[in-house]
Amino acid sequence: MPEHSTWLTLLLAYMRETLDQNASALGESVVGHHSPTWRSFEPLFAALFAASIVIFVALRTRSRLDRVDEAVIPEDRLTLRTFMETFLAYFYDLAKSVMGPERAKRYFPLIGTSAMFVFFSNLMALIPGMPVATSHLNITLGCALVVFVFFNAYGLSAQGSAYIKHLAGPVWWLAPLLFPLEVLSLCIRPVTLAVRLMVNMAADHIMLGLFLSLIALLVPVPVMLLGCLVVIVQTLVFTLLTCIYIGLATEGHDEHAH
Repeated sequence: MPEHSTWLTLLLAYMRETLDQNASALGESVVGHHSPTWRSFEPLFAALFAASIVIFVALRTRSRLDRVDEAVIPEDRLTLRTFMETFLAYFYDLAKSVMGPERAKRYFPLIGTSAMFVFFSNLMALIPGMPVATSHLNITLGCALVVFVFFNAYGLSAQGSAYIKHLAGPVWWLAPLLFPLEVLSLCIRPVTLAVRLMVNMAADHIMLGLFLSLIALLVPVPVMLLGCLVVIVQTLVFTLLTCIYIGLATEGHDEHAH
C-alpha cells in the first residue's frame, strides 16, 4: 500500500524515529528475511483499533442487556443491540448446525469473538482512509494461530490421548504413513485461514481505493456493494472453518448430552 494511505499511517509518521528504533531491534522477518520499518507497526495498531471497536460494542451491548426490564422487550428499530443480537444469533446457529447445541454453547466465546473481530476489521475496508487489519498476513496469521491453538486444546481437553491416537489412523501399521500426513493437515489449516482472508481483503481494499482515486462519486458504488459482499462472505468463511475445525477436534464428545 502507498505511504499515507490511511489516517493511521499519518499518525504513525509522527513517531517514525521511535518506531524505526524499535523495529530495528526486532531483527529480520522469518519469511523473506526483510528488515522491519516503522510501517511494520501499522497492521498491529490497526488490529488494536479493531479490537477496541469490538470491546466497545460488546460493553455497550452488555450494558443494554443488563437492564432486564428493557432487555426482554424487543426494540422496534435497528439499534446496536438488535444488530448484535441478530449477528451473534446467526453465528451461534451456524456453530450449532456444525457441532450441536452443547458444544456450540461451550465453544461459542472463541467463535463469536473471531466473527466479531474479523467482521469489524473487514468493515474498515469500506471506509476510505481507514486501516484494514485483515489485509495484512501478520494479523490474519495471528488470528488463525489463535484458532489453531484453541481447537487443538479443545480436542485434547475433550478426548485426551484419543485425540492424538486418531491422528495415527485406525490400524497401527498405517501410523508411520498417516501420522505425518495428519499433522501436516493440521498445520496447513491456519495457513489456509490466514492467506484466504488476507488476499481477499487486501484485493477488496486496493480495488476500492483505485476507484475512489478515479472518481469519488457514483462510480465506486458498485465496488462498495461488492465490497459489502466480500466482507460478509469472508467473515462467514473464517467463522465456518473455525466451527468445522473445533467440531472435528471435539467430535464424539458430549454424546451423553443427547
